[in-house]
Amino acid sequence: MPETQGSKTLPGVLASIVQTKRAELSGLASRKQALEAAIATAPRIQGFARALSAPGRVALIAECKRRSPGAGAIRPDLDPVRLTRSYEEAGAAALSVLTDATYFGGSNDDLVAIRAAASIPVLRKDFTLDLLHVLEARAIGADAVLLIVRILSDSELRTLHGEAVALGMDVLVETHDAQEVRRALDLGARVIGINNRDLSTFTTDLDTTLRLLEQIPHDVVVVSESGIRSASDVAVLGAQGVDAVLVGETLLRAHDPAAEASSMARIACVARHSV
Repeated sequence: MPETQGSKTLPGVLASIVQTKRAELSGLASRKQALEAAIATAPRIQGFARALSAPGRVALIAECKRRSPGAGAIRPDLDPVRLTRSYEEAGAAALSVLTDATYFGGSNDDLVAIRAAASIPVLRKDFTLDLLHVLEARAIGADAVLLIVRILSDSELRTLHGEAVALGMDVLVETHDAQEVRRALDLGARVIGINNRDLSTFTTDLDTTLRLLEQIPHDVVVVSESGIRSASDVAVLGAQGVDAVLVGETLLRAHDPAAEASSMARIACVARHSV
């Protein structure tokens, strides 16, 4: 049977990912004490939300991933430390690291290595479903975690968000439609991501961000995700008051990812708030 959250049925690929993540939890449970011990010596947390709130420009969250279910192989031979150092030098405000191995070719080791090499905040971008995933994220050095509204019930969102905040991390709460934005706001999210990709069809539309932005109060940091192809796209979003963009495939397919990141990191934005 297809997995559901509330009244929504998850599309095939997303349902498969969620099933895989749930299956992995049994192995993670045996490591709970080790994860809790590792948190005590994890790197000091850097403020992800604060890094995205610099006035006057659109903050760039530059992504590290080798492949995706929708795009296939993107940059399978990337060196995560070299890549993300180049992003930081290019002006990225934060980094996004895919740690899922099965579908995205990532690993916890990628994030550990990047966290040790980078001086800007690191988001663990994965499919967080359980408190064990939150503990694991902090244990490997993440400054922030991703919670995807579509795959979580309201009670799961509250529990996972609360645990992440209690551990000192920020949370990027990802939405795609008006109902999901309302759920994120009811949660008290400080950072809301608007995914321009419809996970049912894998089509992208930047107007998704522009339509939903007006529903979000000015004191909430807004991140536009997916389908951002150029500095011009960033400029359009910034002109409407988007605080940050999360860009992966466009950077990773570029001949020079750092140069592409630099062009996106220089875009001014309309101030929505001050932090």
